Amino acid sequence: MATQDISSLGDIKLLVNAFYAKVQDDDLIGPIFNQKMLGRWPEHLEKMYRFWQTILLEEHTYSGSPFPPHKQLPIDQAHFDRWMEIFTSTVDFLFVGKLAEEAKVRAANMAYMFNYKIEYFRNAEKQ
Repeated sequence: MATQDISSLGDIKLLVNAFYAKVQDDDLIGPIFNQKMLGRWPEHLEKMYRFWQTILLEEHTYSGSPFPPHKQLPIDQAHFDRWMEIFTSTVDFLFVGKLAEEAKVRAANMAYMFNYKIEYFRNAEKQ
């Protein structure tokens, strides 16, 4: 049972590594991630460490725009739901506390916005 909150870069790395290990093995979203990454997992994980470090620890190590790489992926609400299910269960297994809850809220907001924007662009391209 989790007894501590997210409080350091080490905790961020633990969360990111555990989460993406589950993602890679998932039947629904694993193939999409694995095809997109094609041997670039270490690079992606480093970027995710910086992203979550910036968001949760307010240590500004990430710069960039997270949405564009996701824009053309063959994904929909079911994929985002599965992503959130894995993320939430990983956070809950590893951590408890204010930043753990913040991580889940931020992830849910991101999933909602990414799905909304992907649908928006798909619909705009059809017109």
